[in-house]
Amino acid sequence: MYAATALGVAGSLVVFRVLGPRGAGRYSVVVGVVAFVSLLLELTSDEALVKYGFRYAAQERWGHFHRLVRLAFSFELAAAVVSGGLIAALAPFLGSIFHGAGGLEHAMLAAAPLPALEAVEAMGAAALILRGRYDVRGLLLAGSMSLRLAGLAVGTPYGVTAAIVGVLAAQTATTAATGAAGLAALRRFPAAAPAPLGADRREILGFVAQSSLDTGLVSFRTWIAPLTLGIVRDTVDVGLFRGAQAPQTAFAALSSPVRMILLTEQTRDWERDRSERVFAGLRRYVLGSATAMALALPPLLLAMPFLVRVFLGAQYRPAVDAARLVVGAAAIQLVFGWTKSFAVTIGRPGLRLAAHAVETAVLLPLILAFGSRWGVTGAAAAVVVASAVHAAVWSALLLRVRAAT
Repeated sequence: MYAATALGVAGSLVVFRVLGPRGAGRYSVVVGVVAFVSLLLELTSDEALVKYGFRYAAQERWGHFHRLVRLAFSFELAAAVVSGGLIAALAPFLGSIFHGAGGLEHAMLAAAPLPALEAVEAMGAAALILRGRYDVRGLLLAGSMSLRLAGLAVGTPYGVTAAIVGVLAAQTATTAATGAAGLAALRRFPAAAPAPLGADRREILGFVAQSSLDTGLVSFRTWIAPLTLGIVRDTVDVGLFRGAQAPQTAFAALSSPVRMILLTEQTRDWERDRSERVFAGLRRYVLGSATAMALALPPLLLAMPFLVRVFLGAQYRPAVDAARLVVGAAAIQLVFGWTKSFAVTIGRPGLRLAAHAVETAVLLPLILAFGSRWGVTGAAAAVVVASAVHAAVWSALLLRVRAAT
């Protein structure tokens, strides 16, 4: 997983350094619109598969298990195909929405198949999680990021469209490998004829609906800052801001192996009525990550001008203050990185939805106000405030859940 993180960061650095702020901004507009649309329409059936798959496995209800797998895959793929169609339909209008984004129609069309490919990969990954093989998932992810880095290295020198084509080629190979591994993992479960979900159907549909709404909000939160800057400013500011977000991406990736383990182990424990083990794991994660951030933040803030110059290049010097603010937001998000898996573990995605709704309600007006006035630095300040609000809301929610358990 950490190898995948390093390779992913290296791919981003290729984009930033080769394309420069303006080109990286144009690339980010395409990637941002694709991610926003696909996550907005995504049904997050993979999360339902993990949650209820563990339940059915613990209860040895294999007919229900196999029915759930088929339904989850069908719904996820159908939603992804719709997303791809919408992305293709938006291609001619990109230049009229974002300043400096003209001429990206071919890049958008090349990116249209990505949601369907990513949906198949997500379902394959969910199957591996159900087998407890997050080690295999980590290896496949490292391979995926290797291919993505190669695709960007080959395509980026020829422009944004070629970079997207490189990403598409890498994603195609990744989907084939992860899908095959996921299918092999599913075949290791006991065989049974698919059985109707019956009374569980309504609960599962409610879980998927709430989780999907939350995923849409997460997409909105992730991409609202750079995309809004593309509307109120131009693609140069988008490129600078995406460069400033590099520490946020790295910090999120630092916790990803732990979060994958938490999702697997804690969901299994919760379904076996071992809630105390779940809360003990959360305490260890929060204390460990908070201590690490307290030690890491001061030197990172001091070294930020040097880090920006070395990793991003002198063209990104105007993003130094924004990067410092983003590091603060990233530290908060890392300490509260357990929230996504925890909501799935306890089967209450509505908690995550409520927290992200409050965060988004704070973030959007601040982005519009701060971003239009102070550009990249203002957008970063808005992200810090919204991250702090998200942390406060989840702290209150966790106390309520703990008291009720």
